[in-house]
Amino acid sequence: MATEPILAPLHIPVAHHRVSYFRFTDYLALTKPEINLMIAISTAASFFLGATGDAQRFPWTTLIHTVFGTLLLAGGAAALNQWIELPFDLQMRRTARRPVAAGRIEPAQALCFGVGLSLLGAVYLAVLTTPLASVLAVLTLLSYLFVYTPLKRKTPLCTLIGAIPGAAPPLIGWAAARGSLDATAWVLFGILFLWQFPHFMSIAWMYREDYARASYRVLPLDEKADGFINLQVIVPSVGLMFLTWLPAISGMGWWYAAASLAAGCVFIYYGVRFVLEKTNSSARRLLAASICYLPTILTLMVVSRA
Repeated sequence: MATEPILAPLHIPVAHHRVSYFRFTDYLALTKPEINLMIAISTAASFFLGATGDAQRFPWTTLIHTVFGTLLLAGGAAALNQWIELPFDLQMRRTARRPVAAGRIEPAQALCFGVGLSLLGAVYLAVLTTPLASVLAVLTLLSYLFVYTPLKRKTPLCTLIGAIPGAAPPLIGWAAARGSLDATAWVLFGILFLWQFPHFMSIAWMYREDYARASYRVLPLDEKADGFINLQVIVPSVGLMFLTWLPAISGMGWWYAAASLAAGCVFIYYGVRFVLEKTNSSARRLLAASICYLPTILTLMVVSRA
């Protein structure tokens, strides 16, 4: 009898703590942090490359505001994307466990969360960085949700359209650093634009049955699929290697040129292997290579500038 009042209060806060923890992780998963990590890296790198002045006067505070505000908008876009695509996420094995699809977060809650994050991010960027950075981020969100997302169920060319908002983070970072865009900012945009094609083709191949089950037309459904994949893997990969050389011509040095060439050759190697084999294992290797390649190139640029 004496143990009951002692044990009861010990269990209640533990259960409450566990519920709160799982709710937090569900809302965190709603923002797709694995994608936002790459967005944060590309935004920060472009800000660093665009910032003027020496190391002692580097605007570290503005850099933090830029990355944080961009992540708020990106997280809001991810939440809204899951709200929009709920009926289709339920049909795919790779997405059925997402918080909204699995029923752990109500659709109305995801909608409010996504809208709130997006508005907060837009205002945050406008006030604490530059209005241009905020405008670019909002345009990215709108084109992602209302142009690319519905196109995925209409045409395989959705990857071409979707690569535009996907390549926007460098523009946001550069605009936050300088308040305007120039040729170098568009080179960074072009690098991310081309990088997305082999990256996404590896994902589309691995989950082609899932995409087909949910009526996503990210790949052609006939014999043209092989040629479509080959084109979207090889051509952008080769173009990417030449585009990453442009900063070397503008003065980043021979060591950057050599390192970027080596990274490009490795990336092309895995792209060619995937094109020739068309297996899930070769697709996974290409995906891993793409995830390593982009941060490597951006890091080389940042180190060269530093």
